[in-house]
Amino acid sequence: MTPLKLGTRGSALARWQAETVAAEILARSGRRCELVVISTTGDRLTDVSLSTVGGKNVFVKEIEQALFTGDIDLAVHSAKDMPAELPAGLAIPAVLPRADARDAVILPAGSTPLPAVPTHELGDALGPSPRVGSGSVRRVAQLSRAWPTAQFQLMRSNVGTRLRKLDAGDCDLLILAAAGLTRLGYQHRISATIDSDTCVPAPGQGIIAIESRADDEETIEVLVAINDTATKAALSAERAVVARLGGGCQVPIGAFAEGLGDTLTLRAVVTSLDGTRVLRRSGSGPARDAHQLGLAMAEGLLEDGAGPLLDVARMSTTAGDSAP
Repeated sequence: MTPLKLGTRGSALARWQAETVAAEILARSGRRCELVVISTTGDRLTDVSLSTVGGKNVFVKEIEQALFTGDIDLAVHSAKDMPAELPAGLAIPAVLPRADARDAVILPAGSTPLPAVPTHELGDALGPSPRVGSGSVRRVAQLSRAWPTAQFQLMRSNVGTRLRKLDAGDCDLLILAAAGLTRLGYQHRISATIDSDTCVPAPGQGIIAIESRADDEETIEVLVAINDTATKAALSAERAVVARLGGGCQVPIGAFAEGLGDTLTLRAVVTSLDGTRVLRRSGSGPARDAHQLGLAMAEGLLEDGAGPLLDVARMSTTAGDSAP
């Protein structure tokens, strides 16, 4: 049987995810996959704000184009890197079980271990004015509130490069997704995890999503066999929040859903860029209505005044006034 062509970015993490999906497909259906590495705009532009080069779309547009042209049959993404709205004709038939969705603190190699204290108390242990490397508006906005004296600076590139920059003294600590560190074997570098209330994760964080053409029934049948239903419901709710709010990488939106049986609980947050204003909503509903739950949370945030906050954030990041 002809192998399925699986499109992926070329980073170590992207390859790990693609190989994991390929192994799951082989185990469940006996179908083999051939990896096709595709360089994206986001991979090539690592020293600029994403908001100036097209937002999250820069990580997926070349891969999605390969889907449309038939050069690949499926694509594997970090779900948090995907735009909230898929292009017409594409679908996400499957996701793998979610890994740890929290953000993590990483100190330079050889540093004194951090005390086991709540996230908001870590500020005292980090020093009077720590230089924090991050590539995320969401993290900066929420952690600015918890650590008001910290100096946040733009740091984008793959995980290994960021760790080398940290150890070379370019910053005092990094904030990265715990899932990515663990998947790459860097779990020993995690100095602390940040609770998901203090810093609500990015929609889709910790989730590996598989994308295909919506009319490719043969490939979809293969992918459905590896789908994790609970994780897909959580992703549906989180993506609905971002889609309704008109969000992307350049705005400080967090959304995190957790399932218990047939019930899904969702927390969502919108923050001003400096962390001085925080709007929160939470709620629960049947997992089968995940998308509607996400829309309801977004509507609540808009009623609370999220629209003007997001407008300011978009204008500021587009103008280059704030690091993402």
